[in-house]
Formats: sequence, C-alpha cells, structure tokens
Amino acid sequence: MFRNNSFKKNNFSILLKAARNDKKQLINNIKNIQQTATIEAIQIAAEKTPPSEDDIRGTGTITGTLKSAWARDSLVESKKRNGKYITVLANNEYYASFVNDGHRMDKHFVPGLIINPYNGLLEKAPPGMEGGIMVGTKTKYVVGKYMKEAALVKYYNSLNEQAEQLINNLELNK
Repeated sequence: MFRNNSFKKNNFSILLKAARNDKKQLINNIKNIQQTATIEAIQIAAEKTPPSEDDIRGTGTITGTLKSAWARDSLVESKKRNGKYITVLANNEYYASFVNDGHRMDKHFVPGLIINPYNGLLEKAPPGMEGGIMVGTKTKYVVGKYMKEAALVKYYNSLNEQAEQLINNLELNK
C-alpha cells in the first residue's frame, strides 16, 4: 500500500495558492490526478505480473489470479482519511511478495505436482493420480519481477506530470 503525497514541493506551493481561489475545484482536480496515476500504476503492475509468454512456470502464476488481483485489491477512488486524500495500490494474493521480491528454492518433494507432458507447465495432478516431483533441483533462487516498484515509479511520474499540467492550466487562467 502507498499513500499519494508525492507532489514536488514547488508544485505544491502553486497549488496551495490556487486553493485560495477555488478550493472545491482544486480538490476535485487533485483527486482526479491521484485516481489517474493509480490506474496507470495498476496497469504497469499487471503488465509486469506473470503470466506472460516467456515467464516463470509456477502453478500459482499461470492462472492470471495474481495479475488480476492488482485491479481487484487496489483502491482507485480517492478517499479522505485522517485529513488526507489517498488511493491504494494493493495485491492481497498470499504469494505476491514472493513473485515481486524473489525467493529461494530449497530442494523438496511436492506430492501431487506434475509436469504436463504437452505444454511443460507445472500442474496439480488429476484426482486419483499419484506421484509428485522434486523441485528446487535446478533453480536455487527465483529472481523477483518487481511489479510493485515499477508501478510506484509510474505512479509518481504520472502524478507529477499531471500536477505540472494542472499548474500550467492554473497559470494560464490567472
């Protein structure tokens, strides 16, 4: 989760001056900026999240659940909390941090896990089928995808670009 308070200081002082003239309109503009930046951040996070054509093969990442969780779990509509307007970028899937940050793979046996002979993907074995596979034999560490970090960069860049556009519009309307 991150809070939206990243206006550049010089931009913020210009916006404060504009607030004296039309506070309600300025608040609506800032809320719209936050919402747009959050939507763009969600899009980047989803783009960086597996599955993709040349991506990792884990059973938890082939369904698209992790990817769709960004839109499901994030709060796009700007809400006032403790005197501040916020939006939230979130992914509440239990394994999101492992995919984002990376994780080590210890060699261990996983019962009921098979490699599909037709597509090479890891899958749960059908009911009644016994067996399993040893994992962590080739890969000792799975590198993170850093979806959240890419989304935050996009969020802050978008927020500042839009704030500068708003300021330019305010200066033109003086």
